[in-house]
Amino acid sequence: MPANDNQIDARDWSLLAVLSVLWGGSFFFNSAGLRELPPLTLVFLRVALGAATLLPLLRMQGIGFPSGTMGWRPFVAIGLLNNVIPFSLIVIGQTFNPSGLASILNATAPLFTVVVMAAAGDEALQMRRMAGVALGLAGVIILRGWGFETRPGQGLGILLCLGGAFSYGLAALAARRLLKDTHPLGAATFQLMASTVMMAVVAGAVERSWQLPLPSPTTCLAVLGLAALSTALAYIVFFQIVRRSGASNVMLVTLLIPVTAILLGWLVLGEPISMREIAGAIVIGSALLVIDGRVPGLLRRGA
Repeated sequence: MPANDNQIDARDWSLLAVLSVLWGGSFFFNSAGLRELPPLTLVFLRVALGAATLLPLLRMQGIGFPSGTMGWRPFVAIGLLNNVIPFSLIVIGQTFNPSGLASILNATAPLFTVVVMAAAGDEALQMRRMAGVALGLAGVIILRGWGFETRPGQGLGILLCLGGAFSYGLAALAARRLLKDTHPLGAATFQLMASTVMMAVVAGAVERSWQLPLPSPTTCLAVLGLAALSTALAYIVFFQIVRRSGASNVMLVTLLIPVTAILLGWLVLGEPISMREIAGAIVIGSALLVIDGRVPGLLRRGA
């Protein structure tokens, strides 16, 4: 099915909701992992174990490996822009900022994606989409609030998280151009394999990962959750949405992540939901309807 960058069907809205749960968990897993592991080593373990999780599935599906340097080149580019750069920047940013603020900054990814796509000439700069993304970002801010403690280096952490969100925008463009005919499982696995090689060099050179003490069982479980759920499974869903509904639409997941995090806290942990959070969720929902375009179109036709 060709990608449709104007509307999203019901199946892909469901996939976006699933992806928001999987990626939303990454902020929790990152926070848990950073208690005992340095950031670049955590990223290396995330992509390496994520690739290891997917390799058996790749073999079961009978999907072959890319051939030669030219065959791997797209996955190296996607791995760099979609994993190595954003994962590293966001995880380092979380050493300065709490996960709630990091999730707000991550929600700027759709805005960067719309701008990148327009600048590259792949999509028209639609005012409806820009307005919808801006409205959604405002909803995220309302939902999460600004009640964050001030920490040393917080400004640098904010810039790092924004850099990661911008890299996601570039990755969406690259995925649209380079992987449009690639099976989602293959795309997820090969980009993680390429990322593993790159992060092995970076983490080894900067943090000497092999000299670190063995982490506790709790940290190991957090790393496994980060790799298997928030990386391996999440990227299968991610590339499925890119293939069906387009690169700009898949990045809308970052607006949904704070909403699903709060709903999970309410359903699983019994955490109360405040009126501010309800208002923020309503604003985000309205923004997604504006971006989707079908409801405004129906209202215009009805008028």
